[in-house]
Amino acid sequence: MAVEQARKVQRRDRILDAALSVFARKGYREAAVDDVGLEAETSKGGIYFHFPNKQAIFLALLDRTSTLLLQRVEAAIASQSDPIAKTEAALHTVLQLFGSHRALARLFLVEALGAGREFHERLAALRASFAGTIQQQLEEAIRGGSIPPIDAAVAGTVWFGALNEVVTRWVLEDAPCPLEDLYPALRVLLLRSIGAPDDSLLGTQR
Repeated sequence: MAVEQARKVQRRDRILDAALSVFARKGYREAAVDDVGLEAETSKGGIYFHFPNKQAIFLALLDRTSTLLLQRVEAAIASQSDPIAKTEAALHTVLQLFGSHRALARLFLVEALGAGREFHERLAALRASFAGTIQQQLEEAIRGGSIPPIDAAVAGTVWFGALNEVVTRWVLEDAPCPLEDLYPALRVLLLRSIGAPDDSLLGTQR
């Protein structure tokens, strides 16, 4: 039973890996379940055993990516003790993930038009989760006197919005630089937006 379950998980992951390749290449609207089956070397029936339709595959891809992203952000935050350093760690982690998976970033930020209401609701929930994480760390920084009193909820939303725009512009460029090359300038702008002290702007969180 355990072996069979492991095989099901492997087949499901293979389908998702194939779907990522197909969606990234064709876009959500033009991609078909048959395309995913060919890429995964799996019958249409094999795909429908795991996913009822194309949208379900796309949602599963988003869920897998969200889980990976949030796990990495939480680990990066846990590695820091200063609240400002924690916010920087969260920011840098997101850039690292998308920087090493450009097709994934393009898929969710650009190619997802027409993916349906449920997809966009889940994506909004992911954005809110990240913004909430930033808000929590900024509130801790305010309580500790590291930064002046600000609306941490608005700041968290602004941080995510800026990050989203930077990554979206990057995925749309024909010959982009490494995404992490944009981190130092983004970092300084965001730290200044919350009134971080000058000495915190000198280093670069890695």
